[in-house]
Amino acid sequence: MAEEKRVRHILSLSGGKDSAALAIYLRDRVPEMEYIFSDTQKELPETYEYLDRISSYLGQSVVRLNADVGFDHWYEMYGGMIPSNHRRWCTRALKLKPFEQYCGDQEVVNYVGLRADEDRTGYISHKPNIKAVYPFREDGLVLRDIEEILRTSGVGMPPYTNWGRTRSGCYFCFYQQKIEWVRLKETHPDLYEKAKAYEKPFEKTGNFFTWSQGESLAELERPMRIEQIKREHVIRIERLAARKENATLAEVFAEADRTQELDEDEDQGCLVCQL
Repeated sequence: MAEEKRVRHILSLSGGKDSAALAIYLRDRVPEMEYIFSDTQKELPETYEYLDRISSYLGQSVVRLNADVGFDHWYEMYGGMIPSNHRRWCTRALKLKPFEQYCGDQEVVNYVGLRADEDRTGYISHKPNIKAVYPFREDGLVLRDIEEILRTSGVGMPPYTNWGRTRSGCYFCFYQQKIEWVRLKETHPDLYEKAKAYEKPFEKTGNFFTWSQGESLAELERPMRIEQIKREHVIRIERLAARKENATLAEVFAEADRTQELDEDEDQGCLVCQL
């Protein structure tokens, strides 16, 4: 009798609320789950803190990928060209590739934290041995449910949300909103300076690439520009709140995030980084 193939169950944590809530939601339903985190070595300190908190709740360690090769290695391999929405080598090299190598050729069920109230796509592996499933969508769970899962578990929301960051991912993620760059400068000025140091002419062409679309971090941090960004953000929030009288504050901010993304960039963030 042929031996039955072993199917692995893998959930990739990003440090974001949705993948954290999914891990909590499935902890007792899928006891054989493997939890992984693709570490760029450029994460926010709050992200590492949150991963420790999740691991403690799960009673299981989270496997850290990229232990030896982080962002700077690939940055040098790409000749000092920083990534962008059109050059997402960071997602391929630091997220997808390590994940697929970890999965190997075994049959894998990959659990993804897309909610029922979301309509977006992104980078998810299409290898034939990796099957993506979406428990929140299948069970009809929306943002309020995710917040409740995190609250009742005691894990809570990611600590970077306390200072207004809306997403996980590298501290210099090019999908950050302008207001998030301002908050990064105010909360982690050292990280802002490190991000700014990457903005320099690309040796091969002389082109000057920036993290934030349309302006450098040196331009963005000017006092008058910071005040303008803050004013525009307040106006956006007030308009959305007026349209969504029955929404929670978190839902208003989430909608503001989506609106800002569409205003600044037609593309969407990488799911593997930000869920």
